[in-house]
Amino acid sequence: MNLRGKNVLVTGADGFIGSHLVEELVGIGCAVKAFTYYNSINSWGWLDSLSKDILESITIVSGDIRDKDCVDSAMNGIDVVFHLAALIGIPYSYAAPESYIDTNIKGTLNVLQSSRKSKTVEKVIVTSTSEVYGTANYVPMDELHPKKGQSPYSASKIGADYLAESYFRSFDLPIIIARPFNTFGPRQSLRAIIPTIINQLLIGKDVIQLGSLTPTRDFLFVKDTVKAFVEISKTDSLIGHEVNISTGQEISMGDLANEIIKQINPNATIESNTARIRPTNSEVERLCGSNNKLVNFSRWKPIYTFEKGLAETIEWFKSTDITNHKKASLYTV
Repeated sequence: MNLRGKNVLVTGADGFIGSHLVEELVGIGCAVKAFTYYNSINSWGWLDSLSKDILESITIVSGDIRDKDCVDSAMNGIDVVFHLAALIGIPYSYAAPESYIDTNIKGTLNVLQSSRKSKTVEKVIVTSTSEVYGTANYVPMDELHPKKGQSPYSASKIGADYLAESYFRSFDLPIIIARPFNTFGPRQSLRAIIPTIINQLLIGKDVIQLGSLTPTRDFLFVKDTVKAFVEISKTDSLIGHEVNISTGQEISMGDLANEIIKQINPNATIESNTARIRPTNSEVERLCGSNNKLVNFSRWKPIYTFEKGLAETIEWFKSTDITNHKKASLYTV
């Protein structure tokens, strides 16, 4: 499939990955409709930071992914759907699990139902997460790795994935489940590990507060992630499949923190804060994904090294006002 000229819907377009995906899709010539979360101050999230040229070239629709009428309306005339809208964050899912079911499962149901009713939709890319695997039984983890709900968040995403699979099997809806591992880069919220470390250092903290330092993650830069989404959507051979977006490399939280400390303030130290540590059976100790399916079935390959992506991320945070905000030093769930 050639995406140029296609009418594309991006749900969660106001978020971290979604806003980068909007930029990428505009750049390759798509007619983009950006679905953002309605709010009374008319904020479009990270879309507000995009250039005037990009904003003038897209259609922004504000609504709620949990409302089927909103989703039905947004789906009108769409050829390809990138469904990224979700409630993210593991710590908050301990406190508000019902919200995760409503947004991540019911929201996905609304997208699937609207796509099924549509006369124009050719493909639906549903966004998963590496958290659905839980702690690795083996590495690198391929798409056959068992799923394990170690938090209400991961359980809600497992449910959404299986729901999407059921619509492929039951109704021949052309679904692809794209499963990014730990994406990082500009615009990521302070609840994520890399922005947490960067911001604590940039506001002058000499002792960095973190949770457990031993878990490992497979990090990839956001620009590589969105290019993977695009390549996945072009590949008809992946319809009905789950596809990892990963690097096959892992780094511990402690080593990650030390690398960022080295780049910003080599004199800083790390302190493990018990308030930031997940319940024992909920902590995912190891994530490292196989990208063999993605590489074999598409033209994707990562462009950014971890070090290059990290340097670009640090420079972005240095150039934004977010580093001066009092929330930068708080634990954001």
